[in-house]
Amino acid sequence: MTDPMRRLRPFLMTTDTLFLAYWLATSLAALGVFAPPEGWLFKDYHDARVVAWNWSFLPLDVLFALTGYLSVYLHGRGQAEWRAMAWVSLTLTFCAGLMAVAYWAILGEFDPTWLLPNLAVMLWPLFFVRPLLRAPEATVASPSRPSLFEALATCLCGATR
Repeated sequence: MTDPMRRLRPFLMTTDTLFLAYWLATSLAALGVFAPPEGWLFKDYHDARVVAWNWSFLPLDVLFALTGYLSVYLHGRGQAEWRAMAWVSLTLTFCAGLMAVAYWAILGEFDPTWLLPNLAVMLWPLFFVRPLLRAPEATVASPSRPSLFEALATCLCGATR
């Protein structure tokens, strides 16, 4: 059985990078530094309630991006915690897509330029559930190198192995 991260990595890196770029552009637009073309904006983009709804995704999107990057990093270091971070990232990514699709569906808005990307964000994590569940524990922390959590405990509490 192959390592699921081989196929998961490009999805994580692409989604996480694009969402962080989106929030950078959105922040610059809010500060008046950048004005996106009107054709790129979703319906009621300037309505205060829709603006608040959009910004309510910021913590969720940043968390799934950071846990996705952390999963890739931990995997590269051979630490078993990569799986937990991948699960968190995939779950939050799915939820972000689901919430956006549900919002636009409740409003009866089916603009493909917003619906299709959000459907993709909601659905692609589901393709990695089975591979993550079935893959053997091939990547485990090296006994000579502390895990991320052990390193944090050492830094915070002075605890050692």
